[in-house]
Amino acid sequence: MRPIACLAALTVAACATAPEPSGPPDFAPIPTTSSANARFYADCIAQAARTGRYGHAYDEVHVVVFTCDGEPARAFFESLGPWAASQNSEVVLGDRMIRSTTRIERDLFAADWCERRGDAHACSISLRTGEFAIP
Repeated sequence: MRPIACLAALTVAACATAPEPSGPPDFAPIPTTSSANARFYADCIAQAARTGRYGHAYDEVHVVVFTCDGEPARAFFESLGPWAASQNSEVVLGDRMIRSTTRIERDLFAADWCERRGDAHACSISLRTGEFAIP
């Protein structure tokens, strides 16, 4: 698996909710399957890493937010169209259209989302990190 694909898989896995442990920790690697949509995460995170567009945020959980724009963001935004429509996770605010991978209940904190303003696109991907990422 390519390093960027691994990072994308870790991003998705890190945000999952796990059941309460019933015994000692299991340190076996988490099995993954291929996902065509994972490439949108990988491309966005790769651009953010190359350009230094990432930072720490905190609101009950610690996250690192990766922000991309241009072609990776446009591709991610377009791919979210059918999904956002089915999940009721598309919002239009003036000239800004926002599509997220989950329905936004409170705010955009820790959400993975993309926006289009005119011809410009941008996306933010959140990776749950724990306190290690504190500046």
